[in-house]
Amino acid sequence: MQLLNFFGFLLVTLCCFQLLRISESKLPKEEVEALKEITSTMGAVYWEFDNDSCDIIRVGLTREPPDESERSIVCDCSFENSTVCHVTKITLKRLSLPGALPPQLVKLPFLQDIDFAYNCLNGTIPKEWASMNLTSISLLVNRLSGEIPKHLGNITTLTYLMLEANNFSGVVPPELGKLINLQTLVLSSNQLTGNLPSALAGLQNLTDFRISSNNFTGTIPDFIKNWQFLQRLEMHGSGLEGPIPSSISLLKNLLQLRISDIKSPSQVFPSLQSMTALTTLVLRNCNLSGEIPSYIWTLTNLATLDVSFNKLVGKILEVINVKRMRYIYLTGNMLSGNVPKSILKDGSSIDLSYNNFTWQGPEQPACQEDIRNLNVNLFRSSMMKNKLEEYVPCKSNFNCPRYSSCLHVNCGGKDIQVKDNTGNSLYFGDGEVAGGTATYFYSSSDQWGFSSTGDFLDDFEAQNIRYTVSLSSSNMSELYTTARISPISLTYFHNCMENGNYTVNLHFAEIQFSNDNTYKSLGKRIFDIYVQEKLIRNDFDIENETHAAVKPLVVPIYNVSITNNVLEIRFYWAGKGTTRIPDYGVYGPLVSALSVVSDSRTCSNDGKKVPVSLIIASVAGALCFILLLFGFIWWKGFFRRKLRRKGTKGGDIQSGTFSLEQLRAATDDFSSVNKIGEGGFGPVYKGQLPDGTVIAVKQLSSKSRQGNREFLNEIGLISCLQHPNLVKLYGYCTEGEQLLLVYEYLENNSLSRALFGSETNHLKIDWPTRFRICIGIAKGLAFLHEESRFKIVHRDIKASNVLLDGELNPKISDFGLAKLHEDEKTHISTRVAGTIGYMAPEYALWGYLTYKADVYSFGVVALEIVSGKSNNNYLPDDESVCLLDWACQLHKKQNLVKLIDESLGPEDIITEAEMVVKVSLLCTNASPSLRPTMSEVVNMLEGRAAIPYMVPDPSSCNEDLRFKALRDFHQHKSKLGLSVNQTPNSATPHTFSSISGDNNYTSSIEELAHSEISPLSS
Repeated sequence: MQLLNFFGFLLVTLCCFQLLRISESKLPKEEVEALKEITSTMGAVYWEFDNDSCDIIRVGLTREPPDESERSIVCDCSFENSTVCHVTKITLKRLSLPGALPPQLVKLPFLQDIDFAYNCLNGTIPKEWASMNLTSISLLVNRLSGEIPKHLGNITTLTYLMLEANNFSGVVPPELGKLINLQTLVLSSNQLTGNLPSALAGLQNLTDFRISSNNFTGTIPDFIKNWQFLQRLEMHGSGLEGPIPSSISLLKNLLQLRISDIKSPSQVFPSLQSMTALTTLVLRNCNLSGEIPSYIWTLTNLATLDVSFNKLVGKILEVINVKRMRYIYLTGNMLSGNVPKSILKDGSSIDLSYNNFTWQGPEQPACQEDIRNLNVNLFRSSMMKNKLEEYVPCKSNFNCPRYSSCLHVNCGGKDIQVKDNTGNSLYFGDGEVAGGTATYFYSSSDQWGFSSTGDFLDDFEAQNIRYTVSLSSSNMSELYTTARISPISLTYFHNCMENGNYTVNLHFAEIQFSNDNTYKSLGKRIFDIYVQEKLIRNDFDIENETHAAVKPLVVPIYNVSITNNVLEIRFYWAGKGTTRIPDYGVYGPLVSALSVVSDSRTCSNDGKKVPVSLIIASVAGALCFILLLFGFIWWKGFFRRKLRRKGTKGGDIQSGTFSLEQLRAATDDFSSVNKIGEGGFGPVYKGQLPDGTVIAVKQLSSKSRQGNREFLNEIGLISCLQHPNLVKLYGYCTEGEQLLLVYEYLENNSLSRALFGSETNHLKIDWPTRFRICIGIAKGLAFLHEESRFKIVHRDIKASNVLLDGELNPKISDFGLAKLHEDEKTHISTRVAGTIGYMAPEYALWGYLTYKADVYSFGVVALEIVSGKSNNNYLPDDESVCLLDWACQLHKKQNLVKLIDESLGPEDIITEAEMVVKVSLLCTNASPSLRPTMSEVVNMLEGRAAIPYMVPDPSSCNEDLRFKALRDFHQHKSKLGLSVNQTPNSATPHTFSSISGDNNYTSSIEELAHSEISPLSS
């Protein structure tokens, strides 16, 4: 035993000595001084560095660097028995440093990796670097100029070279061909010229090659076939000419092939059959002819297909089974035949504009709206004898109700009155038109609209919706503070114009770049302008005209002739300019407004008018009010006695009423086999109508105390609401004593069951799907709170009240507790109803109800989605009463990563998951005034708004009002001698006054959980 103790003591002593040696590890003085020289050369005003820990304390142009900046020094302290450190990596990103690249890097002999992206560095690459053993150089987004130095070819250790978005000119030096270890070479968005040197054929380890937006000459070289390991090839607007070499078929490892906007003789579709791993295929404006090969529709990994603006002919295959293909752009070809139904899939975006397909009337599948999350653009997808009809697909026998002699549009904004030379003009706003990758909009009241094509690539957004941009504060006219953008093509049109000559004024202001001395000012937006299908401006650059960002510009176009009553203005991105400033995915046409005025007639569209949307909303509101009034009268007994005597013998989805006989037949007389759950409202059954429609039927339980009133609430509210993220109510039955609600059937039950259910019910949901579910719930709530005619507070948002369809799209359900909220009232004072753990503290304790109560509940649900754990039933330790309590404590410890569900796997989801957690903590702030609105939440989740930094509260969570109700509940149960389920994945809620309880159909556990409670005393 003594011998063991001795060896144990010796081991501890040795470890201590080792730790002391590590703690005493220091950077050599020469390297410390070199770092100071390096940052000074780069233009940093502030520099503070801890040479013991290799940590940057302060660096940049200001004492507090920009929030988005990245600053780090990585040291390797394994030298000389861990007593000496050496710098191996330097990252100084997004600091807008204005100096030059530092030759002093050579004083860091062990340096391998440098990242100086997103600065304003001038000059060229120092020749001193040629003697170093660098493996990675990133100079993305700077002001470097001159020729690419030949001495770069001496750094044969390089595996990564990023020179995108600078001002390099001249030819690519053949010496780069000596970089035999190079895997990534990115030269896009420069001013390079000449042919690609044949020496580049020697880069046989290349996996990523990008040369978009340059001025190269010559044809696409055949030697690219040597790059057998190539996974990404990108040539948008490179200047190279076609044809695409046939040897490209040898690149079997390609994942992304993007070639666009090349001058080329007519060529057939290249042979790509061997590229079975291909996920993105862009061959846009390459002068392709012939048919789309059938094998394209069999590439199982293909997600994006863009062959727009070619001369392709033929039909699309009738049967297409490519499940992953989400983006299909066939714009601007001569394709014909019918649009196959198999191409119209949930979650897809399909642009068929500018083609010769069979006319798609209102009865055609492409014109139906029964497929969720499907975007189909049929603008001018058919050639018609009556040309006016081409602009209004899915309509029959179109005729202009009147003709206009002017058009004014506020792109990306709202309706505004603008004073100009002709007086006050009403500019129609299109800012409320939801964006999409294949968008068609038409104002039937004013006969104008737009068509937008494309998805912003490389912006890490699976489904873009940010097709309008705005400037929060500016001295410019309101007309220039908003704009509509598009990644490929944007067309504005009016198909009922008086014939004659017109003056077209196009209004621009660059509002995505800045006017300061930061990297955000280095962006370059270039696009083409067509009017009446004629190229008016080639390589148009707003800032070249104004010499500044955020400055209005009017481009007049005179003598525009309209001869067929149609005006068409198109903006097209031909692959030129930057795509990563101020961030990824910023490029393409941007237009602030347009005005079109006849040269010979006075404007017939001026003056004030009531927006059609307001008329529709008013009519819908009146109908909903009548329905509510009818329900109230019925409940008072005026009609109920007749219904009891006569019953209803018919009914269908169109009428919204069902007979008891019909629902009995649909559910096999409410057979237990078809019972899919039991909630506070009563049992729920699956059924099928004679036409094949699968339904879910809720049956009023005799045990439900609030069922009658909440039955009316569901009918009165849900019937007036239509949104992709709200459950659809088909109708109801009130025959005899029965109260039945008929809903759409959702295959995957509830989010609660999917996340917390038993092994047989539990679904393995990956992170992209969870993130999409978060955004879907947020959009549904934003609609209820801000966008619908009736502003509604749901009051019972929780995982069990979010249902999932076959594609795991979320639908908010159970409106039995919902409340109408009047705009003029700051809040509603009401008796409390909802679910403990999800209720906001001001509501649970004092009955103070606003939209922010739903925001709080959403925050809790979002935490559950990220963590995969139930808020009320996951108790990680004795200090935490619920998941949110634990999240608050982890936030104080700055250890939010611990919240993320371990089953989600790869670390690349951590940043996005942490972002959702931060938004959740904002939503669950104890103060309702500090919580965001749901529209702000949507913007934060989709990256259109920054997430405010929230300083962790250093105080204890024990007395936090957010957890008081749940602590009291647990104490109450303990006094009653009831057990509290603490299983991490349990889904049992503690519900107050909920007619449906869990929509994953598990019963609430106590009578207390079914009763309506009064506000707790403060």
